[in-house]
Amino acid sequence: MTPTNPMKSRKQRIDDLAASSAGGVAVADAGSIDEAPGVSLIASAWARLRRNPVFLLGLGITAVFVVLAVISPWVAPHDPAVGYLIDKVRQQSNPIPGPEPGFPFGADNKGRDFLSRLIVGSRQTLIVGVLATLIGLFGGLVLGVLAGAFGGWVDSFVMRIVDVLLSIPSLLLAFSIAALASRPSQWTVILAISIVQIPVFARLLRGSMLAQRSSDHVLAARSLGVRPNAIVFRHMLPNSLGPVIVQATLVLATSIIDAAALSFLGLGNPDDAAPEWGQMLGASQQFIYDHPHLAFYPALCIIVVALGFTLMGESLREALDPKSRR
Repeated sequence: MTPTNPMKSRKQRIDDLAASSAGGVAVADAGSIDEAPGVSLIASAWARLRRNPVFLLGLGITAVFVVLAVISPWVAPHDPAVGYLIDKVRQQSNPIPGPEPGFPFGADNKGRDFLSRLIVGSRQTLIVGVLATLIGLFGGLVLGVLAGAFGGWVDSFVMRIVDVLLSIPSLLLAFSIAALASRPSQWTVILAISIVQIPVFARLLRGSMLAQRSSDHVLAARSLGVRPNAIVFRHMLPNSLGPVIVQATLVLATSIIDAAALSFLGLGNPDDAAPEWGQMLGASQQFIYDHPHLAFYPALCIIVVALGFTLMGESLREALDPKSRR
């Protein structure tokens, strides 16, 4: 007589009971699920972003701004540095020539086409915003990697420097740095804004890297004897860049606003032959009451572009952050 296996008989009884209660469906079949391919974080985020009207609006504004900035010298109807209507400028009676055929927005106090200066000014605004963000991002990456990878006294030293910079209002700090230059230029504005952005990126990357230090894949790499520099640059840093990239899109908006503020205060490029929106806004002060359009259009352009980058950055943050997904 063959001995019966108690575990097998128990399993058989469970299967028989499940089959009788589920209409003849076996337990193995009832518990099976259809396999589906995995979806990466980027693909999952893009699937949500392309259905998000806020992101699409921000992306549309940003795309129009970037394309216009790139092709502005070719689409501007006139040379922004030439005073075509200078013979119509009268300091007492008509300091600002009004609209006329070929000059729909009129001219400025030097007879230069105002519409052309608005269009070409988008390029200078984009250059300042992008370069300031990239320099600030690079500096923040260096400090953030040092603090997040080494820890200890290196982390404490770097973070104390970051805390000092963050304790000063950003615009005041940028104004102070730009004022130290012996001669104002576009590069003084770029460097001033980028230095202000460095501690923001450094603190954000440092926090992400500290979270990665205790993650399972980093602990596994250490247990396998992977070199520390390979752990930092191949495992910790790539997985920590998501929040930093999202922050960069938001910083672009603040960089454009801060650059306009510094140019408005006279700390930007003194050569108005290369127009920039903040510079145009500052030059319109003396005509603001009688000719408000000189300030309205540059200010509107700054607001709309900053809004586009902000909408896109906030949508990216919500799509990539699991806690903020809707």
